Amino acid sequence: MKIKYNLTKVLLICIGSMGVIFTSCKKSLELDAPLNKIDASTAYTTDATATAAIGALYNYGIYGIFNTWLANLSLLGGISSDELHFSYTTTPAISEFENNLITPANGTNGTFWGSAYAELLVANAAITGITASNTLTPSVKSQLLGEAKFFRAFVNFYLVNYYGGVPLTGSDPLTSATLPRSTSAQVYASIISDLKEAQTLLPVAYVGTLKSRINQHAVTALLARVYLYQKDYVNAEAMATAVIGSGTYTLATTNSVFVNTSTETILQFATYYGYSAVATSYRTAIATATTVPPNYTLTTSVVNSFDAGDNRKINWVDSTVSGTKFYRINKYKLYTAATAGAGNEFNVILRLAEQYLIRAEARAQQNNLSGAASDVNVIRTRAGLANLSTTATATQTSILAAIAKERKVELFGELGHRWFDLLRTGQANTVLSVIKPTTWNASRSVLFPIPDQQVQQNPALTQNPGY
Repeated sequence: MKIKYNLTKVLLICIGSMGVIFTSCKKSLELDAPLNKIDASTAYTTDATATAAIGALYNYGIYGIFNTWLANLSLLGGISSDELHFSYTTTPAISEFENNLITPANGTNGTFWGSAYAELLVANAAITGITASNTLTPSVKSQLLGEAKFFRAFVNFYLVNYYGGVPLTGSDPLTSATLPRSTSAQVYASIISDLKEAQTLLPVAYVGTLKSRINQHAVTALLARVYLYQKDYVNAEAMATAVIGSGTYTLATTNSVFVNTSTETILQFATYYGYSAVATSYRTAIATATTVPPNYTLTTSVVNSFDAGDNRKINWVDSTVSGTKFYRINKYKLYTAATAGAGNEFNVILRLAEQYLIRAEARAQQNNLSGAASDVNVIRTRAGLANLSTTATATQTSILAAIAKERKVELFGELGHRWFDLLRTGQANTVLSVIKPTTWNASRSVLFPIPDQQVQQNPALTQNPGY
């Protein structure tokens, strides 16, 4: 596997945009003197340059790399599942995802893989450099190392869920370029190890006034999700409970969940202009919204899953008319901003509602049905809906089905949740073979292919089944 990536360039980008992206934590990130370049070999020798290097993990998307990757986490998972429909069949690279017929030569898939490993290269270099440094202030060293560990776990989590076992790369690009795939179990073990270490390294308090840098609660929230996916329900419940019980977060009203000051946000990644990269991919420009179909529309499978009067449908779904009614995602309201930092919606990565749903599922799997229903009812109450029934007729199967439905209408359009839910619960073939009967293949479609170029350049890489 070969990744062409210039770490010094990333650090330069970081320095150029640091003042905009990290406005909320400016005091902590101010440099003693203006810098216009950092050499990778000296990036971790001072608090200022090491902080700038970690900034590259958050914000090198100013030139589109990381923001595009975040958007594709949602879009590619959404159209691969029963969540989104892509309007333009003349773009075959995207249509391949919707039809679950991705070719190994697909350029979008290649970019998606490459952007992930570009981020991992920066994370691994940071972990190596910070660990070896003996000149950083201890508290700064701990903070930055914890952030780098989170990023590595975060990217590996998405890679293993989209591709299965992937190479666990290090900071040396030459060595990493010839690594074979690790197993999914090995990747998950690495993710859990990184997150558990990050928990001990990071403070509970956020750096700055906005929740745009990783803290201990963000790590714990991601760890709760990882444990749920691994069917470790005891630990999934414990981690979700730690976040919920921290008192730091409360559910926001549905029309304010995705603004920067939302009380529900656990972690959001800042953007240069202040509007979400995910939102700009979902639909066409506002000026033509009533005459041009959206780029991506919600399927009837999602639209028809809402109960009558659900505030989430009212506030998170809208429609356009161009001879036909099109439903589209309207979670983020901002689609452009005139100047850097003008917007008030970053990319929301982790939020409290998911933690309630994680705990509900973990509890149901442990046969704590009343506890599971209680957690689901917190979400339903916010949506303006009646509570789940907890009568004697409630069963584990019925509660789990109710949780799956709530996840579908709560987390749609966010970072691939629906695609992963179908896969991890074994429902993908049942659901998608009906919707896509001529293109769905149970043995192939559940994983994206390893990009052709990577397999050709690294003989140690093996392709996924069916490709």
